[in-house]
Parts: sequence; structure tokens; C-alpha cells
Amino acid sequence: MKDRRSKICTWIILLGLANFAVYVALYAYFYGEAVNGRVVKVPDGSERYFLQSGKEVSRAVFIYSGAHSISIWPTVAAIMLAMLTLAKDRIASAVHSTVTRGRTTFTVLAIVIAIITGFMTFVFTHQFVERLRHPVAHCPAAPALDAPQPAEGARPGGPAGA
Repeated sequence: MKDRRSKICTWIILLGLANFAVYVALYAYFYGEAVNGRVVKVPDGSERYFLQSGKEVSRAVFIYSGAHSISIWPTVAAIMLAMLTLAKDRIASAVHSTVTRGRTTFTVLAIVIAIITGFMTFVFTHQFVERLRHPVAHCPAAPALDAPQPAEGARPGGPAGA
């Protein structure tokens, strides 16, 4: 039974790391993510989608990016709980306090992981859904949406490297 549990935990860790690697690669490819991006309603009634970097993307990419960003928190929880499960025996033998035994420590850590990652999943989901439900109106005083983006690494209002 222990060997089967170890294999399952190892697979959870590997799949979680693969999900994170794909997230990082796509974050780099698209120059950002959608949870901290924005949806802009233009005067003709259509919507335009921008990642937090300011890069405009399609609605499909925006939704995928938001969903993948949200999925990182449950992934972190799964990886941490799998690692905690693999280390349970070591934790139990290392805790010598009469106040908390190994099993109690394990349970408390699992609850803390679940609460923190559950809260962050909720925050990211809420923020993303609000962005989609309430696009910001295009403000004529703001820079044009079609204006070129600053060069990567350039500081606003100054030449790159200044």
C-alpha cells in the first residue's frame, strides 16, 4: 500500500511540475497573464483583451491564460500535499513535542495548505470573472489602444537602458 501511495504522490508531483512548466513557458510566450490584465469596451461595443503586460490577445487566449493562472493554486496545493504525504513518516519521527504529535502536525500543515491555496484560488477566480463581467470603458484621454508598446526593458518616458 505504501509503495502505491508513493507512486501516486510522485505522479501528482510530476504532473504538477509539468503544469507549472507549461504555465511559465506560455507566460513568457504571451508576455504575461490575464488575471491581472484588463478587458476594454471600445466605442463600437466590441471588447479588446489585454494581458497585464499590456499585450493585446484574443478572447480565447485571454480566457485560457486566466484559467491556467487560476489552476496554479490548486496545483501548488496538490504538489505540497503529495510531498507532505511522502514525508509524513519523517515528520512524525522528527516531532518529539508532547503538545503536537506527528499526525497532528501533518493534519495542521495540510489544513493550512488547503486554506491558503483555496483562498488564493478564490481570489484569482473572482478577480478574473470580474474582469470579464465588467470591462472598462475606453477612455479617450488614455493613450491610444493601437499605440506601439514600449520596447522590452524600456522605462516609460525614457530610452531603453537610460
